[in-house]
Amino acid sequence: MTTTYPFSAIVGMDGLRLALLLNAVSPAVGGVLVRGEKGTAKSTAVRAIAALLPEVDVVAGCRFSCDPAAPDPSCPDGPHEPGTGEARPARMVELPVGASEDRLVGALDIERALSDGVKAFEPGLLADAHRGVLYVDEVNLLHDHLIDLLLDAAAMGASYVEREGVSVRHAARFLLVGTMNPEEGELRPQLLDRFGLTVEVAASRDTGERVEVVRRRLAYDEDPEGFAARWAADEEALRERIAAARALLPRVGLGDRALRQIAAVCAGFEVDGMRADIVTARTATALAAWAGRTDVRTEDVRGAALLSLPHRRRRAPFDAPGLDEDKLDEILRRFEEDDPEPDPDPGPEGPGDGPDGSDGSDDTGGGPQEGAGDGAREQTPPTAPEPSVPDQRGGEHEAAEREDGSARADRDGGAADPGEGDGGTGGAGGERAAVGAAEPFRTRRLDVPGLGEGAAGRRSRARSAHGRTTGARRPRGTLSALHLTATVRAAAPHQRTRGRSGPGLLVRRDDLREAVREGREGNLVLFVVDASGSMAARKRMSAIKGAVLSLLLDAYQRRDKVGLITFRGADAELALPPTSSVDAAAVRLERLPTGGRTPLAAGLLKAREVLRVERLRDPARRPLLVVVTDGRATEARRSGGPAPVERAGRAARMLAGDGVASVVVDCESGPVRLGLAGALAGELRGTRVTLDELRADSVTALVRDVRNVSNPRRAA
Repeated sequence: MTTTYPFSAIVGMDGLRLALLLNAVSPAVGGVLVRGEKGTAKSTAVRAIAALLPEVDVVAGCRFSCDPAAPDPSCPDGPHEPGTGEARPARMVELPVGASEDRLVGALDIERALSDGVKAFEPGLLADAHRGVLYVDEVNLLHDHLIDLLLDAAAMGASYVEREGVSVRHAARFLLVGTMNPEEGELRPQLLDRFGLTVEVAASRDTGERVEVVRRRLAYDEDPEGFAARWAADEEALRERIAAARALLPRVGLGDRALRQIAAVCAGFEVDGMRADIVTARTATALAAWAGRTDVRTEDVRGAALLSLPHRRRRAPFDAPGLDEDKLDEILRRFEEDDPEPDPDPGPEGPGDGPDGSDGSDDTGGGPQEGAGDGAREQTPPTAPEPSVPDQRGGEHEAAEREDGSARADRDGGAADPGEGDGGTGGAGGERAAVGAAEPFRTRRLDVPGLGEGAAGRRSRARSAHGRTTGARRPRGTLSALHLTATVRAAAPHQRTRGRSGPGLLVRRDDLREAVREGREGNLVLFVVDASGSMAARKRMSAIKGAVLSLLLDAYQRRDKVGLITFRGADAELALPPTSSVDAAAVRLERLPTGGRTPLAAGLLKAREVLRVERLRDPARRPLLVVVTDGRATEARRSGGPAPVERAGRAARMLAGDGVASVVVDCESGPVRLGLAGALAGELRGTRVTLDELRADSVTALVRDVRNVSNPRRAA
């Protein structure tokens, strides 16, 4: 059996450790979402907390871990008579990213259900995690329908399995912990809200702390049992403190003043709904119990807000999560001025009434800090996290800079930049600083034509495990979705030869049919953006960035992967390799400088190479190419070589030959227009659309045009 790395031996990570401990004290807090870069001990901390949870009493032989003191009346293994049970450690169950729905919620034996009428139910991971920990690594990569099932079970404390009229319900209460790397994509805002707390983690930049992390990890790898034995006393102290805080929790009082503070904080940060208030109240109560007190104080409210609000204050998908601590302190200060009533007298100081909210003992979970030479140990109590706070004046500051810069005599319209054309150098002298994007607008769905089989999403039509039923077929592997009518039809002609004598239908495995369903898939949306001098007029580039940002927002909502290629000067650059992190694409777009010549062919050839590689990595995910340009092509011409426009046409025809669905966003403006973007769209066998036509009502025609180009008969 593998020895778990001790929780108390984790160096630093105070916010993460505190959030996990508070959930161990009060599972009603609602779990933890841990956001951070790779290699920051997220998984280590989660696995370690499970070893600290108190043992649970279970009914002997019950697969659903029923409590013998209050067994679940609807338990599939029941009914159980109340009585004594057996004790076992709390489980830590991991949900793999590639798990199926049946693996998560459980599965029915369809053959026995049809032939014998027996509810033969095989429990899933939700049943295994009951009264323990359910850990989802890379939760942002989990399919949306699995996340919905997971969070519904966590919210209701029960799992419901419905299969063709056969229903099973069982209790599913667990500590939910998810970890994610934001660089690989974000969770939807409504899913973020379902996690009780969130913590941002990052590797320490302190040399001494990093040295200590490496020293302890090497010692653990060399002798796991010996390393764990050295920390056994600290682990036991933490385990006892968790048990004591759990016992104290029902006696913690949440007075009206603390409730008004919580309401003032949540209203001050303009969070949506009431879940934030409820979670903050539960967290503040758990903080008081962890400190050994029976009253909730201002410091508890502040610490709870730092954990429960950062992921709920996002106002738009591209806003960075975080909480302005200065604003939090200002809200609490104003509350004190408006409501100067002191906190109720807490009475005699308890074991947690030290000046910092601790009890003065050294069992706070900070863990002994091994010295470099003598092995001396020093306890560091976990404190409320201090998440990275974005510069709150950043938006206004950047806007002021853009406004100041726009006062310069930049030309709008189709005129070329001084660095553009044959006389431009395309070097640093022709480069302009990045400008901000215009206000994004709502677009409608742009489909890739045909029927795909890619990852679940919300863009193009695809065969999927979830959606409307369009037919039936023999199962391919494990049966996941029974088509009852087709199964009965397949079994009916064989009833006499099988010796059927009673009312039951005799069904064999060869008779089973699974449903064929059609839903939506996510696509790879690859943006190829012209950043040359001809696009550099400030207001014009701002509008272009606003249009691309709108399409990025649409991709975020439809669960696409996105990539960003820019071309300017002498070559094209892959500014962002295909990723699920649309936020990263928005950041790269915002910083995009402009100027120089227009190597359109280089941009198209770079797109073709990127799509070729992605086709090998993920052949099921279909691409949509979005080229944002005015259609001009100017670059240093090689002696005897084709003209830039001709080279761009050849590259476009190569992409069209690969069958890539494409849209050209025509950015040409001014009274005189050359129609080059329309010609490029024709070479790509795609469709041309102006910036104005990207807006919601106009995109309907755009989608129709994309489909017509791919299907000439429909266009005729």
